Amino acid sequence: MGAYDAELGVAVERAQGGDEDAFARAYRIVHPGLLGYVRGLVGEDAEDVASEAWLEIARDLGRFRGDGAGFRGWTATIARHRALDHLRKQRRRPRTALLEQDVLELPGAHDTAAAALETLSTGQALALIRALPREQAEAVLLRVVVGLDGPAAARVLGKRPGAVRTAGHRGLRKLAGLLAAEQPQGQKDGT
Repeated sequence: MGAYDAELGVAVERAQGGDEDAFARAYRIVHPGLLGYVRGLVGEDAEDVASEAWLEIARDLGRFRGDGAGFRGWTATIARHRALDHLRKQRRRPRTALLEQDVLELPGAHDTAAAALETLSTGQALALIRALPREQAEAVLLRVVVGLDGPAAARVLGKRPGAVRTAGHRGLRKLAGLLAAEQPQGQKDGT
C-alpha cells in the first residue's frame, strides 16, 4: 500500500485545496477497500452506508490532518460509525440482510491472507468473514480488505494494537480452517 499511500496523500492534499479531480482520485484509491469493509459489516446495504460515509468525508475533508495511510484509517473510522449507526437502526426495525454478490477488488497477494481470500469468490469470502466473531471479522476486513496496518486498524476500532493483531490472527486462523474444510480431498493432498 506504500506507493498508493504516497499517491493518496498527494491527492488528499490537493483535494483539500479544492481540486475536484484530486478528490476523485482519492475516492478511486480508497473506495474499493472501504466498500468491502462496509459490506462485511452491513451486507446488502453497503452501497448506501458507504455513500453516507463519503458525504461525511467530503464535508469534513478540510479538518483531516495526515498522510495517505492516515486518510485510509480516517475514512474507515467514518465508515465504521455510519455502519454501526445503520446496524442500530436495523435492530429497531429488523429485516433480513442478504450478502450481495457484487465484485469487490481485493488487494493483490501481498500475504497469505490475501492469497487465501483470492481463491474464493468475493461473496464466499465475505460470507466466511461475516461468520467470524465481530472483533475478528472487523480486524480481518480492516487489515486485508482496507489494507490498514495494525496501529491504524486499532485506532479505527478503538482498541489496543495487540488486541487487534490477536483478533486478526485468530480470525485468519479460523478462516484457514474453514477453507481447508471446504476443499475437496484431492486438493488437500495436492493431487
